[in-house]
Amino acid sequence: MGGSAVEGPGSFFAPTVLSGVSLQARMVKEEIFAPVVGIIPFRDEAEAVELANSSEYGLVGYAYTRDAGRVLRLIDSIDTGMMGINSGVVSNAAAPFGGVKQSGLGREGGAEGIHEYLETKYTFIPSIG
Repeated sequence: MGGSAVEGPGSFFAPTVLSGVSLQARMVKEEIFAPVVGIIPFRDEAEAVELANSSEYGLVGYAYTRDAGRVLRLIDSIDTGMMGINSGVVSNAAAPFGGVKQSGLGREGGAEGIHEYLETKYTFIPSIG
């Protein structure tokens, strides 16, 4: 569904949903920044986590569920720098932004992002006098 070019200047296309995506598909192996989602069926939660973690990338993961226990398990088990639960938007200026694996090192934003620009210096001074 979707995938057509958007009229106007530039090279843009409409949001796209692809079904029947193979695990060997280029979009599964690369980190794409486009309004595209590929649907890959899975049998159970364990297989879904295995598929998600099989990528060498880990910027953000998304899950939609009403099961609070599943939410906590997915947050702990999916290797990403950020997780969106029941929301397609995770960006927030006050929150740390960044990924793991080949999706980056360190964070931007939030208190964690400030630490990326600081040099910590430890000093020990024995009692004087």
